Amino acid sequence: MEVLDPSVSRDDAPLTDHDSLQKASTSTNDIEDSKACIKSRQVFGFLGFMGFALVYAMRVNLTVAIVSMVNQTNSVDPDDDVVDSCPYNNTNSNNSTIIPSKGEFNWDEKTQGLILGAFFLGYVMTNVPGGRLAEKKGGKLIYGLGVFLTSVLTGVTYPSMHTMLAHWIPPCERSKFAALVYAGANFGTVISLPVAGYLCSLDLWGGWPLSFYLFGILGMIWYVFWLLFVYDTPAQHPRIDPQERAYIESKVEPKHDGENDSVPWLSIFTSLPMWAIAITQCGQAWAFYTLLNELPTYMDRILHFDVQKDAFLSALPYFTPWILGLFLSAIADALLARNILSPLTSLKVWNTVSCLGPSLSFLGAIWAKCDRITVMFMLSGFGAFYGAVYAGNQINHIALAPRYAGTLYGITNSLANTCGFLAPYIIGQIVNGHESLERWHTVFLIAAVINMGGNCFYLIFASASETIVE
Repeated sequence: MEVLDPSVSRDDAPLTDHDSLQKASTSTNDIEDSKACIKSRQVFGFLGFMGFALVYAMRVNLTVAIVSMVNQTNSVDPDDDVVDSCPYNNTNSNNSTIIPSKGEFNWDEKTQGLILGAFFLGYVMTNVPGGRLAEKKGGKLIYGLGVFLTSVLTGVTYPSMHTMLAHWIPPCERSKFAALVYAGANFGTVISLPVAGYLCSLDLWGGWPLSFYLFGILGMIWYVFWLLFVYDTPAQHPRIDPQERAYIESKVEPKHDGENDSVPWLSIFTSLPMWAIAITQCGQAWAFYTLLNELPTYMDRILHFDVQKDAFLSALPYFTPWILGLFLSAIADALLARNILSPLTSLKVWNTVSCLGPSLSFLGAIWAKCDRITVMFMLSGFGAFYGAVYAGNQINHIALAPRYAGTLYGITNSLANTCGFLAPYIIGQIVNGHESLERWHTVFLIAAVINMGGNCFYLIFASASETIVE
């Protein structure tokens, strides 16, 4: 993996010694990229994108299916003191009366919060082992199994992908490429919402189980292609264009066996820049999972959207970050390549954008109250700026510890996704038995404050130089 020159310590220095656009070696500078129409790293990126799409499609299934699984006719207490909930539309978009779901499970909001949050138990527990295994055994196997065995091993996907990006992607392409790959999560959400909503409306096999069968089968098919076309490093790929391999290896040092025998745990856990990443990721995770896990319920119970039929509006808050994230990441790479922003400034700027946008979207939703279209515009408009995260803290790990990027990402992502369990549980406590605007506005305000608080910590303590050493 990439190894920094220990003498480099300035935060405005290149992220690694291979990140410098001016190479000391003339021969290295002269190596050009392959002219092939389809490059091996593009195939790797596409399959990585589809892997994240399937992981998040399977994750979102539950947030949509739970609307049909729960018997909502028994969940409303006529004596409940609710005075500010949104009025029902007389009809939905298809001129048919909205009928509460008669699902088979009598779960209250607390129970639903626990069920939605339980997914993160396996996710949190497998992040750090997944990152370490990816460094030692290779990201191909670990990432593939993470998708194939979702959700028990889904926590290994992000750290193992981070390890592979360090081997495959030149630094000048890293923000844009990471945005392309990780945006599979948004794509999977956008696709899964309408598909799962439609399947839940069917009578075949009870409706809601169909979505789990569909994406589970697609995950198994994906795994076959991943095993056939993706390799841990360019050096291990038997069909890669030699020119592309030479170009990648001139920018990114190839993996050396035995270099990761020990992890500097003390240096990691005493590193303020590492905690800066973890804390801002926690704030972002709280906001993101508030939207991911709770939006279908909020739309159904408070705004009285028909989640199954208003599929486009349901998916819009996840679609816009995907598109804007690709655009902003390309801008971030261009600004770095032209030395307009230093690496540290770039990380802080884009991380702030990725936190400020969603926080404003929650405040906008509070302001819009029952104006359904304005609420969705706020969540999908300002919320789109979450896509800037791929040029923010998401690539910071490689700068702090290039040899241990997977392990470091596993640690910060595990800590952050603890909030993924806490958010739905606490939201369930807040709204339990009282589906009202006031309580949901409290939920949104908490998400905005936690998100921006984490970013403030990041602005103070973030670093773009190697601070974690043996």
